Amino acid sequence: MRLRRLGWAGVEIECDGETLVIDYVQDKSPMAPLLRSSEVPFPAASNRGNATAALLTHLHADHADPDALADILREGAPVFRPEPATGDKDDLKMTSIAESKFTRNKLAVEIVGIWEERQVGPFQMFSAPAVDGFGDPQYSWIVECGGRRIIHAGDTLFHGFWWRIAHRFRHFNVAFLPINAPICDLPHLQPPSPLEATLTPEEAAIAAHIIHAEAVVPIHYASLNKAGAYVETPHPVERLQSKSREFQIRATTQEPGTWFELD
Repeated sequence: MRLRRLGWAGVEIECDGETLVIDYVQDKSPMAPLLRSSEVPFPAASNRGNATAALLTHLHADHADPDALADILREGAPVFRPEPATGDKDDLKMTSIAESKFTRNKLAVEIVGIWEERQVGPFQMFSAPAVDGFGDPQYSWIVECGGRRIIHAGDTLFHGFWWRIAHRFRHFNVAFLPINAPICDLPHLQPPSPLEATLTPEEAAIAAHIIHAEAVVPIHYASLNKAGAYVETPHPVERLQSKSREFQIRATTQEPGTWFELD
């Protein structure tokens, strides 16, 4: 199994000559007001027009880009996603861009329930609970291939499902976990909360410990940070590494676009 980060929360997995993408995004324009810089990297996936499948943890525009999926996936390749958000205009604000893109792309989209399993090519995939910081449906995805197992947790908060995930899967080679723990003040979510909207670095290390992960690759950090609207927690990587050492877990940063292997 080979893996690489594709910017922010995107991940590409290669196994037995096939590729799968998770939270693959190329269009940065919906994130523009919150980006640190227009030069923030979002590398393209490697197997354009021939990827085997795509997974979406949730439908926020920084995790879901149906136009990019239409470009990368082979014809008929499935896109597995959670159910749509429900509610009024403000409730749908963070998912509406991705949902509108789905309506104009002919993708093989399938809404997957919690704790469900799918098999496509060499990839065995499982949906698992996650808790979104803004109230929208979200999953973690577990992917197995070639005797290796990873989990991708989108931008989840800390929750009590980690133990159930551990009971079902016992062990992970790598956990891709968010660590930026932003404090958000967004117009459609008022009054604002002073609490973090994703895992803190320390919570990510604890989650990795609970699910018996050998290593953590941090995602969902460094790219977005805007004073007064979306403020990243200080020194997230250093704090993750410090807390992970307490549990003898490797915390390894991976630059966007760089492949690494699971032997």
